Amino acid sequence: MLRAIAHFPIIPHLDFNVTILGSNSAISDHGRHPTAQFIQLHHSYFLIDCGEGTQQRMLQYKVKWFAVNHIFISHLHGDHYFGLIGLLTTYNLLKRTQPLTIFGPPLLQQIIQLQLDASGTKLNYELTFAATSDDDFRLIFENEQTEVYSFPLKHKIPTTGFLVKEKPGERKLNKSKLSQYDIEKEDYKLLKQGIDITAKNGLSVKAADVTDAPHAPRKYAFCSDTIYNEDMLPYIADADLIYHEATYLHESEERAQETRHSTALQAAQIAQKANAKRLIIGHFSSRYHQLSPLLEEAQLIFPNTELALEGTVFKL
Repeated sequence: MLRAIAHFPIIPHLDFNVTILGSNSAISDHGRHPTAQFIQLHHSYFLIDCGEGTQQRMLQYKVKWFAVNHIFISHLHGDHYFGLIGLLTTYNLLKRTQPLTIFGPPLLQQIIQLQLDASGTKLNYELTFAATSDDDFRLIFENEQTEVYSFPLKHKIPTTGFLVKEKPGERKLNKSKLSQYDIEKEDYKLLKQGIDITAKNGLSVKAADVTDAPHAPRKYAFCSDTIYNEDMLPYIADADLIYHEATYLHESEERAQETRHSTALQAAQIAQKANAKRLIIGHFSSRYHQLSPLLEEAQLIFPNTELALEGTVFKL
């Protein structure tokens, strides 16, 4: 049976990468596949959404798919989770033993358990489940270097976006400035944490005077299926990178509204108003064989826009 959520510590590292595994809406077409993204932050490996065929894309693009310990599912339309049970059972066939946690809408737990029970599958590894909610901005996962938040989107069914946020790092010791003081080595850790100390001669030493600030924490916002929604702006403000669905060109705005999706122009408007550094657009309708018109439309509003082409690695 699925159990309650657990957290696992990781080792610090500098990598923060987003690999696109799937970027089409609804079905596979034009060589594109349903939504899935692989996230590396330090030594954490996350999967966001798991459309049909995700495990094949993981193998194709040589990501560390067996290292994934946390999976985040935005909502229960099939193009965002139909690949999940296949991935879970493949892990089992390959004798996975490390725990795996799934975050998603409450009904997903029943869906997974039904599929496992129907096939008589008993997993070799510990599978835990954490239900998400689409009513607020919530911290749903945390470890030593990372925080993941869910936030509400506006779609046909309950849907959440995810904000993957790096925690502030330690301050860096400045050797030339340190040499001006007689400081015990055991106090270095306190200084790196921003804590003022007292030198051997009794002088007060401020951490800011002998250390350099770490780089600003990086933020990645994943905005899954949604209509144009300015309510999300406080949650994704100043993100280094935003993924926002752009199912249609703006000439099909009426169709986008009917299906509770966004246009490329609207995705760019959200990025602009959020003061984002970069935008990637995806969840493309199969009506578009060529994607350049969507890119060009978004770049009219937000020039630093790129397409979520499968296999592309975006580095933060």
